[in-house]
Amino acid sequence: MRTTQRLDDVTKTTRIDLNSDMGEGFGPWTIGDGVDEQLMPLISSANIATGFHAGDPNIMRRMVLLARTHGVGIGAHPGFRDLVGFGRRHINAPADELVNDMVYQLGALREFARLAGMSLQHIKPHGALYMHAARDEALSRALVTALQQIEPTLRLFCMESSVTFQVARELGQPVVREFYADRDYDLSGSIVFTRRVGALDPEAVAAKVLRACTDGVVRTVEGQDVAIGFDSVCIHSDTPGALALVQATRRALADHGIEVAGLAGTTAPAQA
Repeated sequence: MRTTQRLDDVTKTTRIDLNSDMGEGFGPWTIGDGVDEQLMPLISSANIATGFHAGDPNIMRRMVLLARTHGVGIGAHPGFRDLVGFGRRHINAPADELVNDMVYQLGALREFARLAGMSLQHIKPHGALYMHAARDEALSRALVTALQQIEPTLRLFCMESSVTFQVARELGQPVVREFYADRDYDLSGSIVFTRRVGALDPEAVAAKVLRACTDGVVRTVEGQDVAIGFDSVCIHSDTPGALALVQATRRALADHGIEVAGLAGTTAPAQA
């Protein structure tokens, strides 16, 4: 969670959660640079792919054990049933069908967590499904209602500007607001969704995160600043050069006295 303290009327962020999507391969295939093992010690929350957009039982089991080794909180990362499109293509399906898919995926990871003596701390829909829920009240309401029945204390990752956030707050589901370090924003405070991301400058990404943490704003594609509220910073593991992005971001945060800490307040391991 983002923790702040007030000094001489200036709000200063002192700790922040850092999350990344993990286990986004399938069998022998990997997505992105294949750096899950190097990334896991540097983050505090892992969103583990649950089989529909990426991931399989063996990968899920390995990611859970890796997260346990490094003291990283784990969450289910359910997506559209779209392995070919990596879950970044929209599927037009009824809300109840999509929620059933998410509950199915959540249950799969929950069992692997139990097998490792762990519990899930959060759920974060993936890709196009995340963006669909962000603007679709019927889907967000159906998802949160289901969570209220099966996992009422499970944190739901979403953007502050999303319908998902509004519905979760209304129904009392714990939420974690995200800031996307490796995505552009528009004036609505939402990310600009894309299916493919090119290589980014690690120092520029680190500066963007630091500015969001210290000033509470982000520069939009329209060239204006908007206020941004968040509890966790996301850097996607499939973004080219993801390891360098996380390393640069951690250096920038540490240089300004901001520690990477888990949602439950557990400090993530220091950067090697």
